[in-house]
Amino acid sequence: MITKEYVASIIDHTILKAETTPDDVKRICNEAKENGFASVCINPCYVKLAAEELKDSNVKVCTVIGFPLGATTSDVKAFETKKAIEDGAQEVDMVINIGMLKAKNYDYVKKDIEAVVNAAKGKALVKVIIETCLLTDEEKEIACKLSVEAGADFVKTSTGFSKWGAKEEDVKLMRRVVGPEKGVKASGGVHSFEDAVKMIEAGANRIGASSSLKIIGKSNEEKSY
Repeated sequence: MITKEYVASIIDHTILKAETTPDDVKRICNEAKENGFASVCINPCYVKLAAEELKDSNVKVCTVIGFPLGATTSDVKAFETKKAIEDGAQEVDMVINIGMLKAKNYDYVKKDIEAVVNAAKGKALVKVIIETCLLTDEEKEIACKLSVEAGADFVKTSTGFSKWGAKEEDVKLMRRVVGPEKGVKASGGVHSFEDAVKMIEAGANRIGASSSLKIIGKSNEEKSY
């Protein structure tokens, strides 16, 4: 049986909107500590603040790289990763170069992921956002395989800033491709406990959500990234 406590323990409590303020970040850090969430996922400029707010807790600091389009250069993504880790990030969620994937420039895509993996150098968990809503099933499979080959720890469905977020069928596909050794993060569009359970049953072992309190029954408020 999947409990609300378990669901809480695998949630990346997320706030990535452009209008996010320092007070917003402090608030979600407190919410994460109070409810036992896995991490707080914030934009890079707030990593230092989140690290300070969470320093005496088990909640991890997660940030995003090349977000939300994935179209920055690999060098920039690597630098962004190194800086985030210096500031206190323990997990980084990078966006692949979607255009290069669709152009079948798979060597570029793999090296782009490797740039972040190498920059993390075992100091931070690397999750690869493949933005499933923009890909065919074949492209999703290739993106997952490239992520595994590049040494990433997780594949992740979505940024939450495109057409739609996580879908059960995509999570199942991703889990099938990466196998049991790698993580699968369902992100975007998970707004209820029932949504979270469906994603977990499909193969997700991490949930990205801004409606985290609603998911675990602590609030009626529904948010989006």
